[in-house]
Amino acid sequence: MLSIILQAQQQGNAYMQFVFFGAIILVFYFFMIRPQQKKAKEAKKFQDEITKGDYVITIGGAHGRIAEIDTDTFVIEVEKGGRIRFSKTAINMEASKAAQGKNK
Repeated sequence: MLSIILQAQQQGNAYMQFVFFGAIILVFYFFMIRPQQKKAKEAKKFQDEITKGDYVITIGGAHGRIAEIDTDTFVIEVEKGGRIRFSKTAINMEASKAAQGKNK
């Protein structure tokens, strides 16, 4: 009789371990994975909405206005007519939005 009760407790304990493990996975998804996916989607949308004449800041710190746009690259015009070609992924979304707000 005692062995039956102990086996039932072990099965219940295993069930609780699976529930706990599932809860950990959900917490990781909602607090780590989902926000990163949302941020990546916003960055992609921002990169697609960039137009000629917008003021941007790159992740390397270069400031300038968009002079030309290609499919996956753009040209920034910096001071005194200098032009530099960057990949669209090099745009720093947060800094560019803040800078555009100041320059308007």
